[in-house]
Amino acid sequence: MDENLAAVHAYLCADGYVVKNPETQKQKYYRLGLRNTNEILLRDFQEKFEKVFSLKPRLVLKQRSEIGSREIYEKMTKEFGSFYSWHWTMPRLEENELKIWLRAYFDCEGWVTCKNHQNRMIGADCVNETGIKQVQNALRILEIESKIKKRNTRNIFSLSIFGKENLIKFHQKIGFLHPEKKEKLEKTIQNFMNYEWNLDDIEKILIEKAKIKKPTGSIRIISKLRNNLLLLQKKLLEKYKITSKINKCKNGFGTEYSELSINKKEEVKYLINNNLLNENEKQKWITLQK
Repeated sequence: MDENLAAVHAYLCADGYVVKNPETQKQKYYRLGLRNTNEILLRDFQEKFEKVFSLKPRLVLKQRSEIGSREIYEKMTKEFGSFYSWHWTMPRLEENELKIWLRAYFDCEGWVTCKNHQNRMIGADCVNETGIKQVQNALRILEIESKIKKRNTRNIFSLSIFGKENLIKFHQKIGFLHPEKKEKLEKTIQNFMNYEWNLDDIEKILIEKAKIKKPTGSIRIISKLRNNLLLLQKKLLEKYKITSKINKCKNGFGTEYSELSINKKEEVKYLINNNLLNENEKQKWITLQK
């Protein structure tokens, strides 16, 4: 095992395939390949595959990189077993190869979510419970914590990495080759850098952060820092005579945050009439009043 084979293996487990024709068919074929729309990933698979096996897979841009070889098929399945979505397993890897394997896997299967100061995470879905738990253990070796949650309606396991420190470690130790995911992760990390609000411009805070809560029509503003909301609560009372409540909350991943609520209808209406909410939230409130 080396870095090139580690990447090839992860690509094949994620968006790849290692297949042969059914026994009932007379015409025999053995194929290995990566399905993906991103050219950078397809070329990386092609390059690393050639370094390992001295054969270059053909490239179909925005579709796949594929090669037919009985010898390589038998070698890979004998060494690593099945590559089917439900059955693949991670090989034993040294730390450096482990980083490369995880990079290729998350380049294919991962995504980055960045909702400003709310939900910032790296995620991956997988039907293979054993495989995704191995991914979680591999992340833990690199001191990156994650959580796995089974979907209620489908047999899919969702792995989530969240929290500033874990995302920074992922960026430093694993990272993305996929350009859009790489850029989004960098923006997500930057989004963590300043939690404290500038309460000198309360109007800007309200327009950017106030949301209408369905179906009640009340207003909610959330923050990781409770002190932001305490200062905002004081300003709302002093400047607009608006009362509010602050509660501790926890999202589905166990992350704690605070929520400020403005519940009185006449106070919500005051903010709407004085253009202290953005247009989307104003329209949402108007719709709820019908």
